[in-house]
Amino acid sequence: MFYVYILLLNNKQFYTGYTDDLKRRIAEHKRGGAKFTSQRLPVKLVHYEAYLIKEDAERRERYLKTTEGKRFLKQQIKKVFEKFIE
Repeated sequence: MFYVYILLLNNKQFYTGYTDDLKRRIAEHKRGGAKFTSQRLPVKLVHYEAYLIKEDAERRERYLKTTEGKRFLKQQIKKVFEKFIE
C-alpha cells in the first residue's frame, strides 16, 4: 500500500507527503527525522488516504499541493481546519 498523509505542524500549517510505510514515516516526522518538519514539532497526523498503486499516491500528493487541491482538502477535512486553524 501507498499512503498520502496530512500533518498538522506546530505553526498551524499543514504538510502533505506520501509513503509506503505510514507508521514508520509518521514516527520519523515525530522524532525530527524529516528535514521540513523537524523545525515545526510537534506534528499531528490529521488525515491519510491509502492507494494500491504508487503512481496514484504520487499524483494525489501533487494535486493536494496545488491551490485547487488545498481548497479541496479544506472542504474535505473542514472540521480539522475549524478546530486547529480558525
